[in-house]
Amino acid sequence: MTKVKFGILSTAGIAQQALIPAFQRSTNAEVVAIASESGMHKARAVAEKYDIKHAYDSYEKLLDDPYIDAVYIPLPNHLHKKWVLEAALRGKHILCEKPAALHTDELLEMKQVCEENHVIFMEAFMYQFHPQHERVRQIIDSGEIGTVQYMRAGFSFLLTNKGNNIRMDVQKGGGSLYDIGCYPIHSIRHILRSEPETVHVHAKVDPDYNVDTDVVVHVTFPDGIRATFDASFNYAMRHEYEVIGTKGSIVVPRAYRPDLHGGDGLVIVNIAGVSRVETWNGDQYRNEVEYLSDAILSGASDRMRNKMDESIRAMRVMDACYQSIRTGQQVLLN
Repeated sequence: MTKVKFGILSTAGIAQQALIPAFQRSTNAEVVAIASESGMHKARAVAEKYDIKHAYDSYEKLLDDPYIDAVYIPLPNHLHKKWVLEAALRGKHILCEKPAALHTDELLEMKQVCEENHVIFMEAFMYQFHPQHERVRQIIDSGEIGTVQYMRAGFSFLLTNKGNNIRMDVQKGGGSLYDIGCYPIHSIRHILRSEPETVHVHAKVDPDYNVDTDVVVHVTFPDGIRATFDASFNYAMRHEYEVIGTKGSIVVPRAYRPDLHGGDGLVIVNIAGVSRVETWNGDQYRNEVEYLSDAILSGASDRMRNKMDESIRAMRVMDACYQSIRTGQQVLLN
């Protein structure tokens, strides 16, 4: 096998706009099937548009196809667990959109079933496969900005027509924290290489939909580093983080969606009033697909087990954030 054969569960916009084109650009993966439970006509239309060989009118039919090695799951958040388990039980490797689950217990069950069926699983945090973030860690490790003291991150966009948007459906895993707050949670931990000790969330919860539309989160770490992040459906589009040390700072203004800028990420280093701008280009969606496909082709289950554990640790932070929203109190992570 030289290419991993993927099927896609649903014709979701993220699949059509980002992932199917990324699969087409990749060297070691291809989409061979797509399924829609909205009718065969929809699956067939997308299959014809993207030159996908097979179309199915149910997810089960796609999963039962022995020709398929792996699946991409861009379904609504509340359906991730069900279809990850169904895929794993059929021996299909899995790329699942974020957040992979709605709480840690779901992820622990998913991990067990994936391991029992020798299936590789990865949560689709595509941003981490852009080279700008490794460059940030290199600069931190070099000591150029001194000892890191603080990190901030934010992701927001203006959500219009809330009444018809799944992001506002509490039963389906809606809310700004699940939808985009998961990125700052992931990136703060990824860049600092540390796990939070406490979180304290200040949230705005929509009284009609009962989902958080805005969050500001204060985070502490055992080594004394502090962090804050925000997520909102009510601000202009921004996706950024900044790392501040004793000698200077690093700003990454295109942290999560450099693809909106032709793949160009920016790393801005500020030392003693002097700024240096570095441009790093990367195809983060293609890199994500190729990373997982390489692991499948090489059988690198140990490396990918670390990815699953990473998702579980991030979900524990998410759980603590929601506990803080409910109680209004700071929450200590175990």
